[in-house]
Amino acid sequence: MSSLLQASDITHEDKVVWLEDPAELDYVRQALDKTPRRRGKPRYYRDGRMVGFAELCDTAEADPDSGLQKRRVFYLLPHDRDAEPDGLYRAGAPGEAVDPRTIEPRHVGMKTERSQQGSAAARTTA
Repeated sequence: MSSLLQASDITHEDKVVWLEDPAELDYVRQALDKTPRRRGKPRYYRDGRMVGFAELCDTAEADPDSGLQKRRVFYLLPHDRDAEPDGLYRAGAPGEAVDPRTIEPRHVGMKTERSQQGSAAARTTA
């Protein structure tokens, strides 16, 4: 599924569950995955690691074609800024990256100076 989300993609979210402290991360990648359940930790098939996921309300209906639930997953890849601070994303961020501090149920999340330029940039302007 596309990782560039619209608010209409996540209208049935009830809760965001973090597996890692989002305050420690400049950005997270977000994607919409199809899973068999509304709640609980979904299976993870990407490189890197899952750092959070959304749980859905009881009224969320399954996709009519697949019978699966569409849920948001937050993750980081091995070459992301948290693992390689001087690497590819020393400045800038992937297109699907948002500041985890801006993520709430039913809200896509936003790009911020910290997510795009890193925590060092945020400290110099604070």
